[in-house]
Formats: sequence, C-alpha cells, structure tokens
Amino acid sequence: MFGPTKINALFVQTRENKWHWLFYWFCRLSLALGFFIAGMVKIMDERFANGLSEIHPMGAYLVALFHTGYYYTFIGIAQVLAAALLLFNRTALLGALLYFPIIVNIWILSLALRFDGSYISSTWMVFANIYLLAYHFDRLQFLWIKKSEIPKTSLLLTKPTSWKFPFRFALMSLTLMSLPMVIFLKGYEVLPRNSLEACKAQFQGSIEAPEQNFCLCVHQEGLPLNSCLEKYEQQKFNP
Repeated sequence: MFGPTKINALFVQTRENKWHWLFYWFCRLSLALGFFIAGMVKIMDERFANGLSEIHPMGAYLVALFHTGYYYTFIGIAQVLAAALLLFNRTALLGALLYFPIIVNIWILSLALRFDGSYISSTWMVFANIYLLAYHFDRLQFLWIKKSEIPKTSLLLTKPTSWKFPFRFALMSLTLMSLPMVIFLKGYEVLPRNSLEACKAQFQGSIEAPEQNFCLCVHQEGLPLNSCLEKYEQQKFNP
C-alpha cells in the first residue's frame, strides 16, 4: 500500500529525472497549443469544427454553443488563459488546475457523442493534464495528506539531474495511449462518424438495413444519437 513516504520517494525520483522533465514540458506545450487554437477560434467568434454538419450530434451541439453569445467567448478566454498559464513556471500549476475541468468536460462530451474528432485526443489530453498535476504533487499533497505526515524531503526543490531512462513509465504511457484507440475503435459496434460516407464505410462488406438506417438517421434525419442507436438495436435484433 502506498503511504506518504513511498509516494514521496516516487515523486522525488520523478523530479530528479531529466526524461520526466522533458516529458513534462512536452505535455505543457502540447496542451497549451491545443487550447490556444481552440480558444482563439471562440474568441474570434468562429464556429468550432465549422465543416461538421449542423445535424450531426456534435455539430448540433457546437452550433447551439456558438449561439450562446458571450458564454461562447468566455469559454475561449478560459482556454487561452489556461494555455498562457501553462507556459510559465510560476503559473504552470494554476494553468493545469484551470485546464483540468475544461478538458474533462470536453472528454465526457466526446465520449457521449462518440465524436471522431476528439474522443481519442481528448483522452490523451486528460492523461497529460493528470501528469502535470502529479508532477506538482509537492504543492497539492496538502489537500489529502496531513501536514504532520508529509516527509520533509517532499518540501525540498528537486532539480533534474539523472538521465536514467524510465522504462516502466514509458511502457505505461504507451499502454495508456493505446488503450483509447483499442477501446473506442473496437469497443463500439457503430460510430456516427463525421459524414454519411464515413459512417457507411465503417461496415465491412455489404451494408444491411440497420446499418444503412443508422447512418441515415444521424446524417440525414438529424435525430439524437441515442435515438439512432435505439432504432439500430431494434432493427438489428427485431428485423
């Protein structure tokens, strides 16, 4: 069982490793770039994912969000602010804390609508954000560990000095990056995809009536995804 002492030892080992330091900066810059682009689209009052059909489940949501006025702009400002905070060492933790609820919301939305554009990338972004928070464990541990139980070494600034490659961490990271691809691409029987042609193309061989009707339901009738899935299940098991 991991107690404060073992967690602290792992934290110190991580902060002393230069490979972790490089990965930490990679996560910071990647997340900052992602939110800066997405945020500026909103600040400039442009519809996000403009090429997506307005009757597509995600397209309908984005159109409605676009028409919320200054709330849409507010989200953009929050994203750009989080991105800017990640660029500076003094504010990186604050940026990660602001970033987290926003990206989790995007992640859950992407999963709920099975959106090709971000159900995998948003999962990776959540993982990267969690890593940033874990990298600042020394400043967050007061939230759940009593001050008297915190080892004094965890309060010391640790500079990266070791070039020992963290093979276990690298393997775990590759596994976590692969899981969303396996689960979301193979775990769902049907996906709405981003166009009628792409929706039909996911079915190998000839398309039967349930699959054909599901794609038409999403991309031509414009019904909610849950309704299209229910119709698909009914037609498939009760032809």
